[in-house]
Amino acid sequence: MTLDQHPHYPSSLSYVLKLHRDAAPGRGQLCGRLENIASGHSFRFASVEELLAGLARDAAGGGAAGSLREDN
Repeated sequence: MTLDQHPHYPSSLSYVLKLHRDAAPGRGQLCGRLENIASGHSFRFASVEELLAGLARDAAGGGAAGSLREDN
């Protein structure tokens, strides 16, 4: 058995999604924080559009460190 050199789910594209207590997913109101597990970089989002834009930006960078802006 050989290990796959290109995993289907690379850790550089693994995320933790934390929804804010005021989020109401059933009503389409999402707000919270997304963190890249490998780099530790994260950002806050206040809408579905912001979440998807941040995720797309990070994925386009291959999950590289610095592709998500810091959440202070």
